[in-house]
Amino acid sequence: MTDAEEKRADALFHALADSTRRDILRRVLAGEHSVSALARSYDMSFAAVQKHVAVLERAGLVSKRRSGRESLASGEVEAVRSVASLLGEFESVWRGRISQIDDLLATPE
Repeated sequence: MTDAEEKRADALFHALADSTRRDILRRVLAGEHSVSALARSYDMSFAAVQKHVAVLERAGLVSKRRSGRESLASGEVEAVRSVASLLGEFESVWRGRISQIDDLLATPE
């Protein structure tokens, strides 16, 4: 993995490490939401929700566009797929080790 890919993975997992950000991501993957509408869903300030959306946007998990005075956020499916791909790589390493253990156990002495 290149340094750029490692930094991107760090940004993705940092963004997903917070439950509020994961909830925001779920909502915007289901459909575009204004940031102000998102802010009404949480017991925190509008500025705090904006910061969560900004973290998701920097990680590439959310994109924003302007519509009049509103900022609209949408989920980026390709970024979510890249997270799934990274986790798949980890799972394949783990499955390889389990396979080796199975082979060792099946080998007659």
